[in-house]
Amino acid sequence: MVQTVNLKKSFGPRVLFQDINVKLDSGKRYGLIGANGAGKTTFLKILSGQEDATEGEVQIQNGKKVGTLSQNQFAYENNTIFDAVLLGNKRLHDAVKEKEELYLSPEFTDEINDRLAELEIICCEEDPTYEYDVKITRILEDLGFPAASHQDLMSTLTGGDKFKVLLAQVLYPKPDALFLDEPTNNLDIATIGWLENQLQHHDGTMVVISHDRHFLNAVCTHILDVDFKQIREFTGTYDDWYIASTLIAKQNEKDVGKKLKEKEELEKFITRFSANASKAKQATSRQKQLDKLDIGAIQISSRRDPSIIFKQKREVGKELLTVKNICKSYGDQVVLDNINFTVEKGDKIALIGTNGIGKTTICEILEGNLKADSGEVLWGATIQNSYFPQNATDIIEGDVTLYDWLRNCDRDADISEIRNCLGRMLFNGQEQEKKVNSCSGGEKHRMMLSKIMLEQGNFLVLDEPTNHLDLEAIIALGEGLLEYPGSVICVSHDRELLDAFANRIIEIQPGGTIIDFKGSYEEYIESKEA
Repeated sequence: MVQTVNLKKSFGPRVLFQDINVKLDSGKRYGLIGANGAGKTTFLKILSGQEDATEGEVQIQNGKKVGTLSQNQFAYENNTIFDAVLLGNKRLHDAVKEKEELYLSPEFTDEINDRLAELEIICCEEDPTYEYDVKITRILEDLGFPAASHQDLMSTLTGGDKFKVLLAQVLYPKPDALFLDEPTNNLDIATIGWLENQLQHHDGTMVVISHDRHFLNAVCTHILDVDFKQIREFTGTYDDWYIASTLIAKQNEKDVGKKLKEKEELEKFITRFSANASKAKQATSRQKQLDKLDIGAIQISSRRDPSIIFKQKREVGKELLTVKNICKSYGDQVVLDNINFTVEKGDKIALIGTNGIGKTTICEILEGNLKADSGEVLWGATIQNSYFPQNATDIIEGDVTLYDWLRNCDRDADISEIRNCLGRMLFNGQEQEKKVNSCSGGEKHRMMLSKIMLEQGNFLVLDEPTNHLDLEAIIALGEGLLEYPGSVICVSHDRELLDAFANRIIEIQPGGTIIDFKGSYEEYIESKEA
């Protein structure tokens, strides 16, 4: 259905990928993965026609419709929610709107009747069953928009809800080729589950970029790996790819090691005997062997694994954290209603709930950045907590180097430990001297994790730490939290991360109450289903 021919993309001397020849078949759902900066989004934009390739072309089968998830949440501010979704089929949208205007004409001329007939043909071609309104209403209601709100303007919605409308916009027309860049961003766990179900029933071809492993495993039948300036296809889920790629990497490493050892032995022999007349013939023979030995180019992968190690300076005492009768409202909306819980030693809590339910509110109250309407937060005397705020990208700023920014967080910290914390998050050598204000969102989140590692607190409060992180960093974060000797409260919609470390689940319910469950996230889901 979609095919690339000798595709290349470069920015000046920097080549992202080249000689890309892939065929994307109908009925297959591809997960596009790779390190940050490897070229995933660029490749997707080239596939969808949003960006030109440096060389080569993209061929899409005639008559096939393409759908691309819009990233501009503010593009439809003056449209109603319903119309924004209908714009997913612009030809139908324009025909419907023109029909509505013509029906309001004070008189029906022959020209108007003729035009209405033409528009009716367009509507029939684009919507043969005349059910577009029913389909749009259903998909919006599934996403949490009641029918009474469908004529509200997009400008009235929060950023998260605008993103849901953009999802509805691209899914409603059921395009033959579907291109999605980070569709799970800003979605809560329930909505991600709904999206997985929708995509599992997509009949055409699909390419999706996501840093959510659970999502990739649930949705994808194939993986496209952007690395070594190439795009390699694997059959199976993300986990299948991970196993296969690890085996391939180890085999390559073994083969290269064997050849390098043989090369070293030949070079030693040549050096030792080339000046010896009696051995000259053998040396010449070995030199020919060496010339024929194909070591091959040792490719440097763009994928790098961070090392996240959370330590604690001091052991906690008996009392860690007690939350008593916390209440919080915004106007008439009750967010937290008489919340009570106690954190004990070894608790690693996943704080979950739908978007806007109050997760960040709890974190901000715990940290003293927001005042509760009533109730109290009691921290133990031995607790030294570290906080990863949701707005980390906004607060990490300044015309200073990464090293100086982190050093300013703790002037007493050992210089080598500061550099180690940066290095564990892949800021090596000269990269530590780049300016903070030139960092991307992902780099700022890695900086915040460097700060938390440096602080060595014995209690972590993390609010959406996986935003902007790639898969390798999220995996490392899960491992770091699992091995961490202290206690954790972590807000996240990444189910694989929650499965990796959480031994207690607190879910905020509508109305401001909580469910407090002792056990893993998987066990919690099983208990709810039961």
